[in-house]
Amino acid sequence: MCEKCKKPYYITTAIAYTSGKPHIGNTYEIVLADAIARYKRAEGYDVRFQTGTDEHGQKIEEKAQAAGVTPQEFVDDVAGQIRTIWDLMNTSYDKFIRTTDEDHMVQVQKIFKKLTDQGDIYKGYYEGMYCTPCESFFTESQLVDGKCPDCGREVKPAKEEAYFFRMSKYADRLIQYIEEHPEFIQPVSRKNEMMNNFLKAGLQDLCVSRTSFSWGIPVDFDPKHVVYVWIDALTNYITGLGFDLDGNSDPMFDKYWPADLHLIGKDILRFHTIYWPIMLMALDIPLPKQVFGHPWLLQGDGKMSKSKGNVIYADDLVDMFGVDAVRYFVLHEMPFENDGVITWELLIERMNSDLANTLGNLVNRTIAMSNKYFGGEVKSTGVTGEVDADLKATVLDAVKKVQDKMEGLRVADAITEVFNLFKRCNKYIDETAPWVLAKNEEDKPRLAEVLYNLVESICIGASLLQPFMPETAEKIFAQLNGSYRVLDELDVFGKYDGGKVTDKPEILFARLDAKKVMEEIEAKRAAAAKPEIKYPQVEAKPEITIDDFAKVQLRVGEVLSCEPVKKAKKLLVMQVRVGEEVRQIVSGIAKYYKPEQMVGKKVAVVTNLKPCKLCGVESQGMILAASDDEGNLSVMTPDKDMICGSEIC
Repeated sequence: MCEKCKKPYYITTAIAYTSGKPHIGNTYEIVLADAIARYKRAEGYDVRFQTGTDEHGQKIEEKAQAAGVTPQEFVDDVAGQIRTIWDLMNTSYDKFIRTTDEDHMVQVQKIFKKLTDQGDIYKGYYEGMYCTPCESFFTESQLVDGKCPDCGREVKPAKEEAYFFRMSKYADRLIQYIEEHPEFIQPVSRKNEMMNNFLKAGLQDLCVSRTSFSWGIPVDFDPKHVVYVWIDALTNYITGLGFDLDGNSDPMFDKYWPADLHLIGKDILRFHTIYWPIMLMALDIPLPKQVFGHPWLLQGDGKMSKSKGNVIYADDLVDMFGVDAVRYFVLHEMPFENDGVITWELLIERMNSDLANTLGNLVNRTIAMSNKYFGGEVKSTGVTGEVDADLKATVLDAVKKVQDKMEGLRVADAITEVFNLFKRCNKYIDETAPWVLAKNEEDKPRLAEVLYNLVESICIGASLLQPFMPETAEKIFAQLNGSYRVLDELDVFGKYDGGKVTDKPEILFARLDAKKVMEEIEAKRAAAAKPEIKYPQVEAKPEITIDDFAKVQLRVGEVLSCEPVKKAKKLLVMQVRVGEEVRQIVSGIAKYYKPEQMVGKKVAVVTNLKPCKLCGVESQGMILAASDDEGNLSVMTPDKDMICGSEIC
């Protein structure tokens, strides 16, 4: 057994924010982490693989309100969507943590209290430009063209009481740590960015609580504050292992911490390489061994966003190409440091060239020839040829190259080495020409050896492929009557014991007609652009005659002033001009309109309705409004600028 066997290895992804369904760019990270986790298991490590969801914050609170549900209901739904996609992509995580988990929230409160008690967190006021989507404050000088430097969206001035973390207290210590541990931040370009742009430029104290919204973990000793995202989200890496600040941690924490790898997107590198290490230093907990900031997977016309209409989702890709094809693409097309690009056209090209031709055709040809010439029986005869040595050397060299690439987290390069192995096998078929050997009975032993070498090479390649395309690897083993081998078993060529390949080979990847696929994609896009209309369900009332309707007098009114009704959250009281007179009208629309939004509006008013009192305030008419089953409401207004007092008929 190798020295690495059963050595713990803890890998985490960033936890996904539950603001909406993740696109393929978000999904790339979980697939990348899964490939690394599966590879480490193949090396013999005892792997712990954690992912999950970040579920608090102002953005969630606002989205839940807009959807007409509670924040908890909202995040339950989105967290379920995220987990469904992670499972769809065949990711082998061991723990899916949610920041609404009770055990996590308890530890966050304990950590916040401890840091406050020891003077690392203090109360003050924060004033600056605030970006709601990023949940971040910025100074004017940090803005880019007056907008958020991280996401480019609008910011607005904000001031509120808040607790702050004394980041500056630990800055020098962190700088020293990073300089003494060059492997801590990868790639190196990301390390230089953090050191030069943030740490050495002077580290500001960090806002770690909020009072302007309530959807968060309460600060238990100051309940009007909720814990801000950083302490809440980042601590998931230890609470997910059962960490307990009081000293009663689960044995898993001692076994797996410090983490071997935090795998994150490059856009949140600052939080993981500056804020998180300083929090750990303040708690006297060892720092993670490495943080890798991977690049982005971009659409052909730039970063994916719903506003651009260029979002691609994993489940749509899987429907079209299958799980392993999508895994192959996102892993293979992402460079080590630079952003990768995804387009439907490129997916089709890779599907046809790499998967259908290089790999699928190789396996199919090998099985077909084994069945045609030997009834499916594969065995070594020892009758070698001069090209065999090069094939075997290439195969064994690929094993070493994959190990080297994966050691440096160069996953795309590792996959390239595996497919170079398969390409060499295809070349070997051309060099040995089995169809020629089959013509002469005396060449049959040599033919058998050629097919044995192909099956053995493919089985080694499939073992290397397993972390990246697990379902495909299993299909190959099943068809070749082979078995998966861990890395320690790939150092020698010729371990395939022989056997009978399937007599009904399955096509691993079928070639696609690019034109037909693009037509199908465009049709789906067009259908998606036409949202299904859900018509309101309205209970029918008894029929009336025109004479009944004529009893109701409707006139155009103009709202002159508007204010809330005291002690009535749903009501607004308005002064409305209807012709020469001004009427006071009370309406239950406070949930949908702010008072200032009503002033100046032309509205439809029922003017012959008997006056009544609502919460003690007299109402001399009714404003007409429309509502639907989704909880939306809109006051009815004329589409032309009619003179107030005009009759509606």
